[in-house]
Amino acid sequence: MTKEKWMFIDSGNCDPAFNMALDEALLEWNSKGEIPPVIRFYGWNPATLSIGYFQRAEKEINFDMVNKYGLGFVRRPTGGRGVLHDKELTYSVIVSEDHPEMPKTVTEAYRVISQGILEGFINLGLDAYFAIPQTELEKQGLKDPRSSVCFDAPSWYELVVEGRKVAGSAQTRQKGVILQHGSILLDIDEDMLFDCFIFKSERIRQRMQENFKKKAVAINALRSPVTVEEAKVAFKEGFEKGLNIELIPYSLTDEQLKQVNQIAEKYRSEEWNYKR
Repeated sequence: MTKEKWMFIDSGNCDPAFNMALDEALLEWNSKGEIPPVIRFYGWNPATLSIGYFQRAEKEINFDMVNKYGLGFVRRPTGGRGVLHDKELTYSVIVSEDHPEMPKTVTEAYRVISQGILEGFINLGLDAYFAIPQTELEKQGLKDPRSSVCFDAPSWYELVVEGRKVAGSAQTRQKGVILQHGSILLDIDEDMLFDCFIFKSERIRQRMQENFKKKAVAINALRSPVTVEEAKVAFKEGFEKGLNIELIPYSLTDEQLKQVNQIAEKYRSEEWNYKR
């Protein structure tokens, strides 16, 4: 049986506004039926702190440190918590809500899409699995995360290796389309990450950072180092196997690039990034 063909875009390292604008544009084009489902890989130049759509930037982010580290800053169109995009492979998946393989609920669709990421970790020789919140305390943590840091907050169908979170993802549904994007950590600078957030006291920061080390881990802390290019191969094959699809490389046209750059102006604006 022939596999369904999806588009595959590797856009390389882009600035934060362009990255979010391209994800938005792909959602828009898919909603109009102009393109099939898409999987996209990308990186960030410069390294960037992104926050979820509903986060309050001025109350949660230490912009003095963001600037000191020379980081970019952007608000995502998806929910979730703050993410430091540095030594990682970032992915996005754009697919219609009406796709026959996509469950109607957010959590079940997240599980289906994340199967591709799970297979990618397996390709790298890691024993990855989904952890589902079981206790009432864990379930309550989904509704009211105590931390502003993505990898410190629980989620449904969390991808776990050796008991620690290895990928953080967020999802939105707009115009009949699912957009899920997330971070696959190769390495992480925990001090830089936590420097970028505001804490009520140094004691709380230290406690949360210690907890973070127990909850989250990067790929290269678990095995011999993986390059971004090696990760791309592993996770491209992982998505093909996990979603039972064939990925066809695609490059944007000049007209599409023009549209993306127009959308990017929104993601560069203070109104979008800071006003919540």
